[in-house]
Amino acid sequence: MIRSFFPVLILLTHFAQPALFQGDIVDNIAQLFKAANTKEISKNFAPAVELSVNDNEDSYSKAQAEQILRDFFIKSPPVNSTVVHLINTNPNYRFGVLSLITKSGRFRVAVTLKKTGNTFFITELRIEPDK
Repeated sequence: MIRSFFPVLILLTHFAQPALFQGDIVDNIAQLFKAANTKEISKNFAPAVELSVNDNEDSYSKAQAEQILRDFFIKSPPVNSTVVHLINTNPNYRFGVLSLITKSGRFRVAVTLKKTGNTFFITELRIEPDK
């Protein structure tokens, strides 16, 4: 009986989209925020990122955005990060809202991602105090 399911299983794993077997990228980003891993977060940045941290908003290069995020984490070391809202109905876009708890307070993080090729890149990142 198990042998009869084996070819079907091989076909399913071969043709199924990898995204079905992975967590959503927004979940991964939430874990990176919890770990304050700016290096890995910045790997997900588009070449230009609209970044807003505590009402300071502008468009930055990947390297500049990584530095600003690193400075934010130095001032506000993360304690926990969870996804509170996720929109993944469009195959080319993702939007997520994270609740970020830091040693200096709670923040709302909004992440917008756009798919280029087969990869999602962060095009906009907003970090603001949670109200």
